Amino acid sequence: VRGRCAHRMTALKDIVTRQISRTGPLTLADYMALCLSHPEHGYYATRDPLGAGGDFTTAPEISQMFGELIGLALAQSWLDQGAPDPFVLCELGPGRGTLMADALRATARVPGFHDALTLHLVETSPALRAEQASRLPGATWHDSVVSLPEAPLFMIANEFFDALPIRQFQRHAKGWQERVVGLKDGAPVLGLTDPAPHEALDHRLADTEPGQIVETCAPAQAIAQEIGRRIAAHGGAALIVDYGDWRSRGDTFQAMYRHKPAEPFDSPGEADLTAHVDFEALAGAAHPAAHSALTPQGVFLEHLGITARAQALARGLGGAALESHVAAHRRLTHPAEMGSLFKVLALFPQDAPPPPGTGLPDPS
Repeated sequence: VRGRCAHRMTALKDIVTRQISRTGPLTLADYMALCLSHPEHGYYATRDPLGAGGDFTTAPEISQMFGELIGLALAQSWLDQGAPDPFVLCELGPGRGTLMADALRATARVPGFHDALTLHLVETSPALRAEQASRLPGATWHDSVVSLPEAPLFMIANEFFDALPIRQFQRHAKGWQERVVGLKDGAPVLGLTDPAPHEALDHRLADTEPGQIVETCAPAQAIAQEIGRRIAAHGGAALIVDYGDWRSRGDTFQAMYRHKPAEPFDSPGEADLTAHVDFEALAGAAHPAAHSALTPQGVFLEHLGITARAQALARGLGGAALESHVAAHRRLTHPAEMGSLFKVLALFPQDAPPPPGTGLPDPS
């Protein structure tokens, strides 16, 4: 196994260095896309990255409560919008299918919900599609949101947008310098382009100073635009759960390898590469769909009743199982763990209430 990993890393590093040598420095987005999505050597094409044996753990893998409450929130939103039949139930980047399996189990007693839904998953990784198929028989897979049916759309995107390729721009007195990936002694390194005006970032001149970094993610905005269009046209709701803030500021590009921070340029294709999500950009792109206030994950889950659910599940537990259950509740909700770092943004029609657990933005 170690030999195969070394071969993949060397092969992808060679691809990166050859491309830079041939065409010049890569944008950070192009580097991320190669590392994560190369069809033969890319990170997501070659492994299941989740769990103790992978590089990171997501909320659905921590506790069944997360997926259960997400499913019930979407089901309530479906009821609030008149229980449309049929509708699309969709997850972006479903991992092993754990979240959706928990959501479907929790919503099995919602009258009419399962009869009306068709299950669709947006996933490009062959390894993860195989995992999902074992848990979610009857699903239809898509490479992108564009091929989803035109119908009311009820969607979850948990830790999906953070893995989309970003670009970084550093403020300069003469405009913006883009942070790009070049070569030094044959190895990939970050460098800066010459400063120049960048019209798309004119709105960030008022809240940044020279030396500060702003990140942009065109793929994320394009996906949010398509989701917003569908929800505005047909109804539905989307729950976007990820780490990030309302507005991008600072360098948040990071690599994770076996649950620990890693150097992003040392082992192309072997580490997970992510960045914090700019929720303001997603909300703006999703117009004319409405958006909720940005809600901390812990607050969102408490509003949905996670503590009562945790207490109910705890009644049948003891010893190490109970300790693990209590720790999972804390990890999902406590501000010092995932409770504040992760946020929830909901998208919904202008004439519908926001999904449970979220609220309307402050008018000010």
